[in-house]
Amino acid sequence: MCCLFGIMDTQGILSGKQKSRMLSILATECEARGTDATGIAYNGGGKLRIYKRPWPARFMRFRIPEDVRVIMGHTRLTTQGSEKRNYNNHPFEGHTREGAFALAHNGVLHNDRSLRKNQKLPHTRIETDSYVAVQLIEQKKALHLDSLKYMAEAVEGSFNFTVLDERDNLYIVKGDNPLCLVHFPKTGLYLYASTKEILGKAMQKMHLPMEKPVEIEANSGDILQIDKAGAVARGQFDDTRLYRRWYEDWTSWPYFHLGGKKHNRGEKAYIQELKSVAGAFGYTPEMIDQLLNEGFLPEEIEEFLYGEEMGLC
Repeated sequence: MCCLFGIMDTQGILSGKQKSRMLSILATECEARGTDATGIAYNGGGKLRIYKRPWPARFMRFRIPEDVRVIMGHTRLTTQGSEKRNYNNHPFEGHTREGAFALAHNGVLHNDRSLRKNQKLPHTRIETDSYVAVQLIEQKKALHLDSLKYMAEAVEGSFNFTVLDERDNLYIVKGDNPLCLVHFPKTGLYLYASTKEILGKAMQKMHLPMEKPVEIEANSGDILQIDKAGAVARGQFDDTRLYRRWYEDWTSWPYFHLGGKKHNRGEKAYIQELKSVAGAFGYTPEMIDQLLNEGFLPEEIEEFLYGEEMGLC
């Protein structure tokens, strides 16, 4: 239940101070989905730079240079790989023949070990399941819509990925997890976060003197590429593997029943992710099942886990 976030200033209308302030507001709002670590990636001074620490976002001090146009960020709730080892935190750096790239992931992958073994991927000290996505892209020796399609179709679990290359192309690989992306057409500004609620709260605090933003549609199976000028290109991937493990383990296709309710495949992946992070809050997967059986919605359980008031004893 991590959070992805970012800013694209495609027309260069913002100062470094403005971008730093906006980034701090956005990242702090994203603490709602993760406080174990915070990281950003951007291109500045002619190279890709990654700045990450095992701290909540509110303790980060962002100083974004004037020439930076795109910032990609992540707040982390640890599920695999200790956040105290900073190399386990997002974003991760990768390399292709075209140069370096940074990748951040929201979700949980379940076949990272088998992929590393079967694909003979290089050994790494990084313990986080997300890093296998970097290795799969590196295996193709290029970063483009096709290599992202290959990566997205190889992994199993739940995910959204964001990827930034050295040419300020931002890629969004949209899986089953939420993500809200908005565009201000007149100014060329893009903003995104993992939920519409988080993004809305951040924009209210930014007090942006701009026109009403337009939400950019992104569905499970979509790959978006936004270049440094703000142009959007799209690709697709087969998202079947997002749900395969859940249904092989526990359900019949395409629905399962729990607590007297019928849940679709996206909800199933969402519930399994809730179970995977419940331990970080002192709860067990069985307690999540009990709440579902008592009639609570997955969204309500997430709010409860993250400290929102639900009236539970």
